Amino acid sequence: MELAARKQKILSAIVESFIRTGEPVGSKSLINEAELDVSSATVRNEMADLTNKGFLVQPHTSAGRVPTEQAYRYYVDNIMKVTPVSQSGREYIETTLYRSADSPESILQGASDLISQLTDLASVATTPDGEESRVHRISFVQTGSHTAMAVVIASNGIIKTKLFRCEFLITPEILEVFDKALNKTFSGVKLSSINQPFIQTAAARFGELSLFMPGVLMAIMDGAKSAREISVCHSGYTRLMFAPDIDFLTARGVIEFLNNEHDLASMLENLPIDTSVSIGYENSRTELAQSSVVSTRYAVDGKPSGVLAVVGPVRMDYGRVISILESVADTVGTLIGELTDIDFY
Repeated sequence: MELAARKQKILSAIVESFIRTGEPVGSKSLINEAELDVSSATVRNEMADLTNKGFLVQPHTSAGRVPTEQAYRYYVDNIMKVTPVSQSGREYIETTLYRSADSPESILQGASDLISQLTDLASVATTPDGEESRVHRISFVQTGSHTAMAVVIASNGIIKTKLFRCEFLITPEILEVFDKALNKTFSGVKLSSINQPFIQTAAARFGELSLFMPGVLMAIMDGAKSAREISVCHSGYTRLMFAPDIDFLTARGVIEFLNNEHDLASMLENLPIDTSVSIGYENSRTELAQSSVVSTRYAVDGKPSGVLAVVGPVRMDYGRVISILESVADTVGTLIGELTDIDFY
């Protein structure tokens, strides 16, 4: 539904005022807010028409109007302007995230913490999808006389460690043999290809050496599986308990859903590639029917990767949240890209 210019101006002023104050908006204050050169009666008629069209509701007979979910949807799609984060703001984001830029997980946890801090809302972030990732390198760290740790380093920057045990005494020389043989076999192999049949084929190629490797090979398979699984970093869940427009029971239900990492990751991965806003009942989960989810994807080497998202009340400053998310996403993509700038031959 397309609204005339004056109705758009009135609706914009009401949405922005309500986002800012949480108070119903009356016609008199609206004239000043929207700088309208019309009478109060004209404004009241326009507000009444917007109410009839489903954009506004009047909580009480004598009260002003408040926007509906339909109003927020129209505002986000047709009126809202997103102002980019300032230069000083971008520098703050970059400086903050560079402090934890040693792995994708730490970058994303730092990003989630920062987004929650800047928006005062709950935030989530997913690690890069590992289905197309490959083994960059396998390293070994001795942890005991009969135990060591296999370190699987993937091309998406994810690092997974798995302990293994050998019946024989482990020495640096044995680990060096493992290192050379296993990197020759696994380097550049897709993580999704490292399954039981692949391991059995690899063991057959090693001949007698495979008798010393069952624990090592299983550790590598488990590490590869973990590296390709999407995990979720999050921050600020308790902020939902204090959000003014979400009651306690609703907030508890949202938090319970957000703590279900499998379902949450599935929902986030099904969100659009571009920046998106899901308002109230537009969300695919009933637990989020009174909430909004704003999301964007960070890109690694120019390809859309994991998701950054904010979860909060329907009454949120969408333009500001989008601006922050997109700025953080740019930095996250750059930092993870630096970790994963690997060529395979």
